[in-house]
Amino acid sequence: MKNLWLFLSRYNAIFWFILFFAIALAFVVSNNSYQRASFLNSSNVVVGSFYKQVNSWKSYLALADANEKLAEENVLLRQQVQNLLQADTNSQEVHIVDSIEQGRYTFIIANVANNSVHQKSNYITLDKGSNDGIEPGMGVITSNGIVGIVLNTSAHFSSVRSLLHPDSKVSVTLDSSAVFGSLVWGKNIDPRYAMVQDIPNHIKVKKGEKVFTSGFSLFPAGIQVGEIVETGITSGESFLDLKIKLSTNFSNLNHVYIVKDLLVKEKQQLEATNEDNG
Repeated sequence: MKNLWLFLSRYNAIFWFILFFAIALAFVVSNNSYQRASFLNSSNVVVGSFYKQVNSWKSYLALADANEKLAEENVLLRQQVQNLLQADTNSQEVHIVDSIEQGRYTFIIANVANNSVHQKSNYITLDKGSNDGIEPGMGVITSNGIVGIVLNTSAHFSSVRSLLHPDSKVSVTLDSSAVFGSLVWGKNIDPRYAMVQDIPNHIKVKKGEKVFTSGFSLFPAGIQVGEIVETGITSGESFLDLKIKLSTNFSNLNHVYIVKDLLVKEKQQLEATNEDNG
């Protein structure tokens, strides 16, 4: 208390000046219309700038929540698009088959907890696990393309074998034809690219042509995988390989969607009877 009193005593002239200046300013502003208008305009500018900065900070802090909401909306939109793609046909016979497919897939949002890109065998860790209904064998996609396949799960996490893994293989089809091939990634390939193998060499393909999932693997049909950047690669007398640029940017993965096939067990059980009979 003594130090405070000494401080006030030493600088009392400054405090008195500030007090009198404030009183004089108040009198000038209150008794003169021009000064009052100028003061109000200036104060509005200062206050407006302050609130603008505060709102900017609030918006920045709310980005995480906004991203979560956008991801949830993307899941709903993807579900609707998938249903429309499966139902879009003029053939009554095909429509009967597609009516089974409609609503076959559901999508679960997950965040990437860990990701490797430049290893010989790359894996991804997601923040959803068995408690969220995730099971090994489920496909993982983004809004731009495919990511990989769920390999193992714990209660709260899942490990994904990335598409950037030499053991990954996905059935794909070309945009201009109905032929099917296998999308693979080699150990020494740039993570931005992959190869499509087993394309018959009589098929004419061109650079820039898009590649999609065929629906014969764990992924729904029609998901864009990438586009062809190199065509003159032969892998034998009957087949050729295509180099494609992947749609998925594996160096910048945040939100992903885990694909749950509601009919996968029925399909697997039926195919198992074929092996038993064989």
